[in-house]
Amino acid sequence: MLNETYIKIKAKVENISLIRVCVASFLSNTNITLDELQDIKTAVSEAVTNAIEHGYENDENKNVEVEMKLAEVDQMVYYWVKIVDKGVGIEDIELATTPTYTNKPELEHAGMGFTIMETFMDEVQIDSAVGEGTTVTMTKKLKTIKS
Repeated sequence: MLNETYIKIKAKVENISLIRVCVASFLSNTNITLDELQDIKTAVSEAVTNAIEHGYENDENKNVEVEMKLAEVDQMVYYWVKIVDKGVGIEDIELATTPTYTNKPELEHAGMGFTIMETFMDEVQIDSAVGEGTTVTMTKKLKTIKS
């Protein structure tokens, strides 16, 4: 393991910008490009936004957990992030990950979160149970280690 950190934030929309700064700081010692960094920050922001708006339905008394790791595997450096909420859960993950689907049509930006995550990250895994919460785990290959 090259590095790892764990952050727990209140489920407040204003804390999304804090997570973006934490992601950038965490990755600052890698040779990541600005485009890659922007992609990762956007994907993580989408997952945290989903946890707040959908998982907790904007209940600011709840917490969102974000765990990040940098790991070397087979001469590659990977960024791994896990976002956890203990909210309402997702009843139908396949439906929820359908592009433009939303269960909150009143939100003008709704319906693209999972699509954005899947576009910007190499791997996205969603585990959820109704009434127990959701865990989104994402990985991104950052670079090959020169031998």
